[in-house]
Amino acid sequence: MSRGAPRGKNGKETKADPATQAFAEGLALVKRNPALAAVEGNICREAGCAAAPTGGLAVVTSNGTIHVHPTRRADPREWAWTIAHALLHLGFGHVPADGDEDRPQPDRFDLAARCAVVNRFLLTFSVGRAPDHLPAQYPGGDEELLAARWRRDGIPAAYERCGTAGDHPDQVLVTWPAWGNSAAPDWETAFAHALTRSVSAAMDVAGGRRDRITGERVRRHPWDRALNWFVSSYPLLGGLAAGLEIVADAELARSQGIAIAAVSASAGEIYVNPLRTFTDGEWRFILAHEMLHAALRHGERRGARDPYLHNVAADYVVNGWLVEMGVGEMPEGLLHDPALKDLSVEEVYDRITTDLRRMRRLATLRGKGLGDILGEPLPHPGSGPYSDLDGFYRRALVQGFDLHAYGERGLLPAGLIQEIRALAHPPVPWDARLARWFDEYVPRPVAVRSYARPARRQASTPDIPRAGRYFPPEEIARCTFGVVLDTSGSMNAALLGKALGAIASYARARDVTAARVVFCDAAPYDAGYLPPSEIAGRVRVRGRGGTELQPGIDLLQRAEDFPPGAPVLVITDGWCDTLRIRREHAYLVPQGASLPFTPRGPVFRLT
Repeated sequence: MSRGAPRGKNGKETKADPATQAFAEGLALVKRNPALAAVEGNICREAGCAAAPTGGLAVVTSNGTIHVHPTRRADPREWAWTIAHALLHLGFGHVPADGDEDRPQPDRFDLAARCAVVNRFLLTFSVGRAPDHLPAQYPGGDEELLAARWRRDGIPAAYERCGTAGDHPDQVLVTWPAWGNSAAPDWETAFAHALTRSVSAAMDVAGGRRDRITGERVRRHPWDRALNWFVSSYPLLGGLAAGLEIVADAELARSQGIAIAAVSASAGEIYVNPLRTFTDGEWRFILAHEMLHAALRHGERRGARDPYLHNVAADYVVNGWLVEMGVGEMPEGLLHDPALKDLSVEEVYDRITTDLRRMRRLATLRGKGLGDILGEPLPHPGSGPYSDLDGFYRRALVQGFDLHAYGERGLLPAGLIQEIRALAHPPVPWDARLARWFDEYVPRPVAVRSYARPARRQASTPDIPRAGRYFPPEEIARCTFGVVLDTSGSMNAALLGKALGAIASYARARDVTAARVVFCDAAPYDAGYLPPSEIAGRVRVRGRGGTELQPGIDLLQRAEDFPPGAPVLVITDGWCDTLRIRREHAYLVPQGASLPFTPRGPVFRLT
């Protein structure tokens, strides 16, 4: 960008008027932005310029010139926004440079769509201040999509004039043979490269790789270089790498027995032993190993399986994938067996449990006999409260897979693709599945209308008889269900309250007036039919020893006042006897618990 200072007839600089001073300050704000400064546009502010807008602030032409109004007064920040808007038209390729070719001007739909895209970008790439008459938000989609939509449906009034030239177009294509035999400037590529450099520098500062004040690069550790490689060069895991934190603490590694690395999915932290020496390629393999453990939620998928053996099975699967994909170099001694290729973690677990003595001597990245998948975060300086990261892992891995496939970055193992696609469609929550079970097996009572019962609106129309609506006793008796509740001391009170609250809400939603409830620990206790609102209030965790639920089941199955078609819901923590239920039934158990028998009905796991 170039601009000459105003001079008088005697060659001396004249004092700038307020309009010129404000424009100069706004131009200086734009020059401070390295991405916009890379777009080499010229500024024309000459009096009498035919290309300058009469009702606006600026027009940009395809010869790289921004024609601004020579006398219009505006705030410096508004001038900065206007110039940035025009430069972005160049940087986005809206007015590409060309030679002698006479090109058709963009129509009103293209103009409005391009201005909307530029203004939307400026909302996050803040330069100056937008004029007050512009909208605060803009629709999604690129220029072509918006233009096609508005040609079909019309341009909304808010986006009709969101450019910088008032009622006139702020993008003009001109013939400019001055390029001659040299190539026309590529503002779009120059802006893309400058923007990439700016984002990379900002990420270096945020990640501690560049000093915020001096701008000098900070010496990076090999695990930091490996993590940065994923962000810049491997889109499948780049999103995960950008969101996870590496904790390199020798004392923490010594106290927790971390030989090389471990991961806490709940904290979003990878713990590495800084005293171990590996090449950059080996660190990439190690970090990718831990990132996949966290993203695929191997710790949460364990269920009732042995934690260490399930960790070993997951190591075999993950290491096989990374070797197949060629991510880094596998350090010596890690678990890898080509015979286990294309098997899932659960299938590998079933195989390795046949030789427990040998498997106990195997080592993960944490060490021999220890799993590198940690359930809880490790306390260390700077640690704090953590939030649920399920959404982050799912989103980062699914989006990374899309970028990997779009960029044709290489083939991925079929097992990994299957697990990533499964993450994109997370399982239905337990309460939603329980609601579907109620909808399927608990009938809704059918109301009957009778003139023997006046309607509630009868008083408003005394001359018009209205039939009332009520539920006959036989309907109320038919539409119910049974609850066999484990009230032993091993039951978690918080999960118990959550389960009973869900049951009560579903019962009320289906107009079930009462449910048959049986409490069980060492002996059954029949509470009879309880309204949904009273089920939770009658529960008392007794804790009188072992849990025997079969007598409670038998009590319901023999009860003459309990409909033969009514289903039974069993709520237990899994520490119970083997149950035999001869009617439709389901189980509600805590997450990670298992039943001591093979259930025939659905099992809903509380979370």
